[in-house]
Amino acid sequence: MTFPRLIPAVLLMAALLALHTAGNRPSGAAGTEPSMDLPAYLKPVTDPATGISFTRITQPGALGSGIVCGKIYCSHRYSSAQAWNADQSLLVLMNGCNGMCFLDGKTYLPLFHRNKSGECEWRPRKAEMMICVDGQKISTWAPRTNREDIVYAATKYRDLEFGPSKGNPSRDGNRIAVRATRDDGAAVVFAYDIDRRLKYPDIDLAQVAGTTSSCTISPLGENILCFQNLVDGTEQRAIFAVDGTLRQRWKDHHRPGHGDLTLDADGSEIYVGTSKSAPDEYQVIKRRLSDGKVTSLTKYGEAEHTSLRALDRPEWAFISYGGNPDEVRSHPNWAPYTREVIALRVDGRQEVRRIVQTRNAPFDYWSETHASPSPDGSQVIWSSNWGVPGGPVYEFVARLDWPQQPSLNYLN
Repeated sequence: MTFPRLIPAVLLMAALLALHTAGNRPSGAAGTEPSMDLPAYLKPVTDPATGISFTRITQPGALGSGIVCGKIYCSHRYSSAQAWNADQSLLVLMNGCNGMCFLDGKTYLPLFHRNKSGECEWRPRKAEMMICVDGQKISTWAPRTNREDIVYAATKYRDLEFGPSKGNPSRDGNRIAVRATRDDGAAVVFAYDIDRRLKYPDIDLAQVAGTTSSCTISPLGENILCFQNLVDGTEQRAIFAVDGTLRQRWKDHHRPGHGDLTLDADGSEIYVGTSKSAPDEYQVIKRRLSDGKVTSLTKYGEAEHTSLRALDRPEWAFISYGGNPDEVRSHPNWAPYTREVIALRVDGRQEVRRIVQTRNAPFDYWSETHASPSPDGSQVIWSSNWGVPGGPVYEFVARLDWPQQPSLNYLN
């Protein structure tokens, strides 16, 4: 019989799984918030609820090396923006520090400050480089040396924008989506290939309803996702091929939104975020760009922002939860997370890694958590006013360990 031969392998796999689970076992139930003083600047501490180490990396005032944080907030740009460069040697803060403030990506010590107009995002796979869009040009820029190389100078367009705010390069870093105003006054978006210095055809945004707030290229660089706002407050989505073909229109409101793009296990491009429409209202969902198919990933809950910036771990979404802990505990059928950052697998099995409790009291946009992971998922940056509405918003980084062995998640 062959069955006995399987026993050692099964026992080994079970032991590895037990070790991984024990290392990630929380000491407090989800939805609870053990008391904790504001951590000192640059002094690592451990979250009593999750056992994860994290560090406060900002404080109001001068940090050194020309970096000065504002009194109200000092933070990374947004959940779907990549804060770290490709090798995680640099970490950039863009809100509340009067320009772009670069820290050491692992020690968080201040390194240098740059004033740079336009909007810049890290270029995946090229650690020294950012891609910038400003006015009538697209350029590559090396923050350390401050060298800029123009790759496209527009002559028939003005007001070029990288998104704005929600734009990212493709996963290989070659393509971006650029919004612009053409010389005839038309609002357009087009794809641009950095390496080939190739501009793709204009896509006239007037062909879809509403006002375009932002556009971004898809992970494979084949599609452009645009966010359309209607006068009645409905937020729709339009998906174009880079040649201008309209492939999808998602007319239901905010289904999803406040999210990010990644690749699913089968290679499909998906957008993951929070839905604000039936039948999956206030659930985290994934939606396939090719055909609009929706899959719910969580129960109803207080998820606010989703990030897929861990490009080397595309199967994990990093989600910032807000809400009131007492309210969430009073609804046992809701997702049990509040004022917390979690990692959620996007395969639909609802597998979760709890990361850190933010203790972030609701107040305004700048105090929202906006958690965003590093490219390999080993670090997660997030913001918090530490329970003081209207108080200073600090920046924190949590550190994660991931198992080195092949995934055992199918055993769960």
